[in-house]
Amino acid sequence: MNKLLLTALCAAFAAPAVFASAKCETHPKSEWIKQEDFKKQLEGQGYKIDKFKVSGQCYEIYGKNKNDKKVEIYFDTKTGKPVKSEVQQ
Repeated sequence: MNKLLLTALCAAFAAPAVFASAKCETHPKSEWIKQEDFKKQLEGQGYKIDKFKVSGQCYEIYGKNKNDKKVEIYFDTKTGKPVKSEVQQ
């Protein structure tokens, strides 16, 4: 019984992480904006990037925007357009 409860608790805590990701359109890697170029572009817009990674078909950043608010943003790898963002209020 304890094993069943532990499994249910783990599933409950894991579920929100699944919903936190974004759905980006799939593009051939040859069409993706180069990671270094995209990071420079974002920094030019005032972002301070603490972490930059590929998340599925998205680029994802953790850092701060030009207003010094914490952000987590997912971007389309071909267009660079934001797909989903969370900004600290």
